[in-house]
Amino acid sequence: MKSKHYNVFVIGSGIAGQTAAIACAEKGLSVAISDNREFGGTCANRGCDPKKVLIQFSDLLEQTQRLKGLGVSKLPEIDWKAVQNFKSQFVDAIPKNTETNLKDLNIDLYHQSPEFVNENEILVEGKSITADYFVIATGNIPRELPIPGNEYLETSDAILDLEAIPKSASFIGSGYIGMEFATMLSILGCKITVFDYNSSALSHFDPFLVAQLQLKMEELGVTFVFNAEVTAIEKLNKNLRLHYTLSGKKHTHKSRNVFNTAGRVPSIGMLNLESANIDYDDSGIIVNAHLQSKTNARVYACGDVSNASLPLTPLSGLQGSIVGKNITYGNVKAFQFPIVPSTVFTQPNIASVGLSEDDAKKRYKDIIVYKGNLSHGYNAKKENAAVYAYKILVNKRTETIVGAHLLSAEANETINIFVMAMAQEMTVSEFKRLIFTYPSYSIDLKYMLKN
Repeated sequence: MKSKHYNVFVIGSGIAGQTAAIACAEKGLSVAISDNREFGGTCANRGCDPKKVLIQFSDLLEQTQRLKGLGVSKLPEIDWKAVQNFKSQFVDAIPKNTETNLKDLNIDLYHQSPEFVNENEILVEGKSITADYFVIATGNIPRELPIPGNEYLETSDAILDLEAIPKSASFIGSGYIGMEFATMLSILGCKITVFDYNSSALSHFDPFLVAQLQLKMEELGVTFVFNAEVTAIEKLNKNLRLHYTLSGKKHTHKSRNVFNTAGRVPSIGMLNLESANIDYDDSGIIVNAHLQSKTNARVYACGDVSNASLPLTPLSGLQGSIVGKNITYGNVKAFQFPIVPSTVFTQPNIASVGLSEDDAKKRYKDIIVYKGNLSHGYNAKKENAAVYAYKILVNKRTETIVGAHLLSAEANETINIFVMAMAQEMTVSEFKRLIFTYPSYSIDLKYMLKN
């Protein structure tokens, strides 16, 4: 068996892995990187980027539907084949360009998932590889549902590559992936049903806003079935039959497609981590403040696969950079969680940063809750939008913002203003003295901070 040694071997070619590999290579270390799928990672190839390309067309259609009769006399027709071709312009070149960029830095590429043999050796492509350090940046994969017929389930990968909009589809799970694509497909004419084991959608987002988003999605044609346990998938001639229980009773539901959107888990099953003494749990590889494995000092983990991360591409890049510095200079940089916003690209968007109301009340003695609906305001009325709401949480003692939750057409952008305000520890008084453009969604943020 052929063998080779590197200073650094990176597993995973997404933003986290690329960033760590490049940082090490630029310092003259010998580096290799592997991936069992196309190079470039989830976000660029089959995640955030192509998703947003597709969703903007359903957003356009929903907006014109709201304005029909107010100046729009005819709704646009969406040419889905052309949409997919447009999306391909962003995706198709990524693997090749990623490989070229890495090769230009003399980084060796492997197109397979490695398997650890011991603490400093892996097997990949029939070769025995040793390294001074390993970086695991394999990200997350869809959670497998252990039910009969699960081979008929599709993931978000299939949605991104749909050749045509199906007549009907079911989603198992109402997390951000399920909610985003359920909204998109419903607007584009697909009859959507969302099943979830929980009692409501988007459990990590503010329930006051989620409830209004659910109502909006129901108006768009989405049906929700909560407290449901999906027990099996059955193949029919054209459709799939989904079996589920609700309140102890058995039910079935038919649709053309059934998508598994029940969440994502760390992609570590193929790595044989036990052989390398790499500790992990359901949240990912367990690391210390330097993103180094607590049980194997040769190993670092960054991005979604680490237990010290969140599924956000910029955060993965930050962690990859930290790992690169710690390998080349010797644990000089500790990772500290920055203020991280999250957005669900439904219509409207729901976005959040900082603490939830429950967590804020647990952490601080007194908080002020600014909560309301701005559907009567100018920005909502000019777009004929019935849904526009917010909840802002303030530490009463310091008058600083500790949490912000928005539901609007521009929430994905305006939440970033609260990120900056929180990072600078601005008081409400200081925030309200800022001058924003008018009329804009940004200026609404100051109105939200009024009793």
